[in-house]
Amino acid sequence: MKFATSLVFVVASFLPAVGCRAASDANPAAPTFDVAGSDARAIELADRTMCAMGGRKAWDETRVLAWNFFGRRKHVWDKWTGDYRLDEGERVVLMNVNSGKGRVFEKGVEITDEAARAKALASAKSIWINDSYWLVMPYKLKDDGVTLKWKGDGALPDGRAADVLELSFVGVGDTPQNVYHVWIARDTHLVEQWAYFTSREDREPKITTAWANWMPHGRILLSGDRTAERKLTEIQVLDAPPASLTTP
Repeated sequence: MKFATSLVFVVASFLPAVGCRAASDANPAAPTFDVAGSDARAIELADRTMCAMGGRKAWDETRVLAWNFFGRRKHVWDKWTGDYRLDEGERVVLMNVNSGKGRVFEKGVEITDEAARAKALASAKSIWINDSYWLVMPYKLKDDGVTLKWKGDGALPDGRAADVLELSFVGVGDTPQNVYHVWIARDTHLVEQWAYFTSREDREPKITTAWANWMPHGRILLSGDRTAERKLTEIQVLDAPPASLTTP
């Protein structure tokens, strides 16, 4: 319960600074978001969550995100341009996730073989899709190809009340058959837990983790704690792309 109290304090202290108001801060859906197949209540909850995290305007105006994924990989991503840097072991990838084009370096030596480079770039794109979703999923509740359903009342591990949403997908990402359940706390309006199912037919989730330690970064809130073993660290929001984004 100490965590719940501190979280509410952080959110309450942060929101007035960004001035988000659910009624006035528009959160339009992406062009192919499944409005017809989604529940009105689920959409309303998604909008409240966006507001609680700082608001759509603040999210759209957030340019560069950097983070360390579980201590395995370091990412820098320019949301505005799609430019992206991945550091994984002795490999560095500099690419644009929109175009798929880029450069790959292994132990400081650039890979010039076209087939090897293409394979490495495709792998980096898949890594970016996965690792960025672990960081910014709550901002993508109304993304292209998403269907949102309200699954009912739920409770968080500490007993606080929550609404449970189901996210399913059509024609997006590497694994559109995946399904997620997310718990939105009724006191903070933040996603504080999720469960991942490999497909809609699965009776039990493959993994369930917390979304804890929401903290202000720039004008938005981001969460880094999933489990003791799974943490997103070195989270940063930058106003401009660093030189390292385009130089090995």
